[in-house]
Amino acid sequence: MSRLRFSTAREVFETFPALGKVVATRPSVEHPLAFARALALGPAPAEAIGFCAFVLPRREAVWWAAQALRAMQAPGALQDQGLAAAEAWVRDPRDETRRAALAAADAGDSASPGTWVAFAAGYSGGSMVAGHAVPCPPDLTAKMARIAVLTALGRLTGREHQAALRNCVEACIRLADDDGKPTS
Repeated sequence: MSRLRFSTAREVFETFPALGKVVATRPSVEHPLAFARALALGPAPAEAIGFCAFVLPRREAVWWAAQALRAMQAPGALQDQGLAAAEAWVRDPRDETRRAALAAADAGDSASPGTWVAFAAGYSGGSMVAGHAVPCPPDLTAKMARIAVLTALGRLTGREHQAALRNCVEACIRLADDDGKPTS
């Protein structure tokens, strides 16, 4: 069963105009998961990462980005506080854990992919500012998840980079559609 609320790639672009700024490939009327696969195999495969971040619901986008970061981490890597905070929010999506993720992101290193996935969780809803009602823009989680994954991918080279990128896209597809196949 699909977790997507979109039936075509074009619908994703229409819902999130900012996506057109990070994915230059023209959207089609094909299923979003087929479009993501085509992007990954196309001339600019990194566009698939941006599309994946936008096509998934917010919580799934954070989970996808967090799992992508975990998969790219070196064995025995130190605990990343931002990544841990984002994962905590996915497991317990209350406002307290969202705010804790935002605090971890604010305190984190902007060069760290974990900081960006914490921002993705922190900007998933509610207010952006404690004590004031400043709503999060609906595309901010996707933008932050995209930055997190691309930052982690940027640390890899050659075949390792290509394999990780393909794995990220396939993970998005599995997460979006339980059987991993586009629905007709």
